[in-house]
Amino acid sequence: MSDILDTPAAESLKSGGGSDASRIAEVKAWLASQFEAAGKEVPDFEYTTRSVAHLYNLATLSQAKTQAANIVAADFRQKATEYRSQAARIREILENVGLAQESLPSHVVSSAQVLANVANLLNVRDTELSSFLVAMGDISLRKTAVEEKKAKVQKESKILLDYTRKAISRLTYLKRTLAQLEDDVAPCEAQMENWKTNLAVMASKERQYLQQYNNYKALLNRLGYTPEISHGVLAEMAEHRKELEKKTKPILDTLRSYQDLPPDKALAALAIEDKKRQYAAAEKYLEDVLQSALATND
Repeated sequence: MSDILDTPAAESLKSGGGSDASRIAEVKAWLASQFEAAGKEVPDFEYTTRSVAHLYNLATLSQAKTQAANIVAADFRQKATEYRSQAARIREILENVGLAQESLPSHVVSSAQVLANVANLLNVRDTELSSFLVAMGDISLRKTAVEEKKAKVQKESKILLDYTRKAISRLTYLKRTLAQLEDDVAPCEAQMENWKTNLAVMASKERQYLQQYNNYKALLNRLGYTPEISHGVLAEMAEHRKELEKKTKPILDTLRSYQDLPPDKALAALAIEDKKRQYAAAEKYLEDVLQSALATND
């Protein structure tokens, strides 16, 4: 429609001019001829610039196509006349040689009709055997090509069917997996909530333990604890202490026995001094053992 309205005829009508009346007359005449051919009357409508331009272009196209159709129809009529003339000439020749259709046996006429039908089917314009053979060969080649295409299409269809089956199987598996996952959503959400609660408790415990660790560390710092004082060192020192207690016990027992002796100041002073030396030697031995243990640990 837009192509028709943009033609030069439409432009000339839009721009106005003295040809508007003649164009309207041509449009009316064309409409009258078309509706008269259909056995109807032209309906009443308003002849505007747009409608006249559109109808004028339609009339121009219709007349051009009608003229072309008349030329083709005249050509077909001429060919039909020539074919009828040729058929009459061939019929006259056949009658002169005694091969008229009326004088031929029925089976000959049937065979000729079958031959003509086959020729029309094969698109052959003569009755030469070579023409039939060529046509049959062409049909055979076309049949082979069609069979090859059919086999290829069947193979592709089989592959597509296999893919479709695999896709359906995979889709079924995915649907089943999706349903299973949907069923597991509620338990997983509950488990996640439980984990969140436990995580909050663990975070609180972690802060509490860190605070206790810092408190214990500060306490150890105040008490003078150093990493050299380990459990092994303390256990070894305890063992040495027990040994020293075993060694000093007889001395202490002897000192206690001296308390029951009669008072002799000189002898008592000598005994006390001797025991003090023994006790000092024992303390020095204990200190040496502790120092050697600390040095070994370092």
